[in-house]
Amino acid sequence: MNKIQRKTLEEAQEKLEQAYDLISEAQSLIEEVKDEEQDKYDNATEGQQAMEKFQAMEENASTLEELYDNLDTIMSDLDDAKCHESFDL
Repeated sequence: MNKIQRKTLEEAQEKLEQAYDLISEAQSLIEEVKDEEQDKYDNATEGQQAMEKFQAMEENASTLEELYDNLDTIMSDLDDAKCHESFDL
C-alpha cells in the first residue's frame, strides 16, 4: 500500500468515526421524541386513544422506534468497520 492509499484510508476512517458520532446524536434525539410521543399516548384516556390524533401519536412512536433500531444496526456495522483496521498503514 502506498502513501496516497494509506492517506485515503485514514481519511475514510475519520469519516466513519464522524458518521458514527452524528448517527449517535441523531439516535438520541429520535429516542427523546419517541418517548414523548409514547408518553402522551400512554397517559391519554381510552377514549382519547381511540381518536385519530392519538392513534397517529402511537404510529409515530412506532415508526421512530423502528428508525432508532435501524440506526442501531448501522452503528453496529460502523463499529465492525472500525474494527477492521487490519491494513498495514
